[in-house]
Amino acid sequence: MNIYVSNLSFTIQDEDLRNFFASYGEVTSAQIINDRETGSSRGFGFVEMSDETASKKAIAELDGTVVEGRTINVSEAKPKAGRPGRSNSPFRSNNGDNYNNPKSYNENRY
Repeated sequence: MNIYVSNLSFTIQDEDLRNFFASYGEVTSAQIINDRETGSSRGFGFVEMSDETASKKAIAELDGTVVEGRTINVSEAKPKAGRPGRSNSPFRSNNGDNYNNPKSYNENRY
């Protein structure tokens, strides 16, 4: 089961997140999500556990606990929805031309 953990301290690392859940069962992965530009933690992450029963117990017991002075939120991760309006971007035409790229604009124009 994939678990979403939010409101984490920005100092929490992947291994810390793994350790929070390890006492409940096998953790197959634990990842803090970082900002693409700065590399800093965004304050949330995902934990994947192999046993659904252990996952549900971890969610029930860890949700609302205080870690490094912050009350964390723990819940079952929802599937990522598609990005709405992606195909209707003002910088893309329906045929895939990228109008934010001056080279493609010039190639189409001349």
